[in-house]
Amino acid sequence: MPKVVSRSAVSSSSDAQPTASSTAALRVYYCICGEFILVIDTSLATLPRRQTDNAIIIRTQDDDTGKAKTFKLNATISDHPILLERESGHERQYRFLCPRCSLPIGYQVSPPPVKSAPYLYILSGALSQLQGKVPPDAFDGENDV
Repeated sequence: MPKVVSRSAVSSSSDAQPTASSTAALRVYYCICGEFILVIDTSLATLPRRQTDNAIIIRTQDDDTGKAKTFKLNATISDHPILLERESGHERQYRFLCPRCSLPIGYQVSPPPVKSAPYLYILSGALSQLQGKVPPDAFDGENDV
């Protein structure tokens, strides 16, 4: 059998204009246990919050009011939805859980898969940019014992 020789050339140019993907700053977020959960193209602190539970809103689909965010979520979805009583009526939440510690980190209001609903909600205080560090708002709303 003849010997296969492979040759490749690598070229680069300092004159090339940077592409949008090469200049994008990706942000990585972790669960309280240290597990990698989310990579997104913007800071969660700059995203709007939901008035009902102060959850961070991530737009998953393009529509007339805005463009979808680019993100990758590493979470498992719970088997059964949670039914909540809200002032405006009932809300069914499909919760996303940390794959390591099963802590709830977010939800959407339509059945799986991820991005099937127009918005994904990240629970306040569930994620941190520093691995192994508890976010400052993790215990907001807890009663003092």
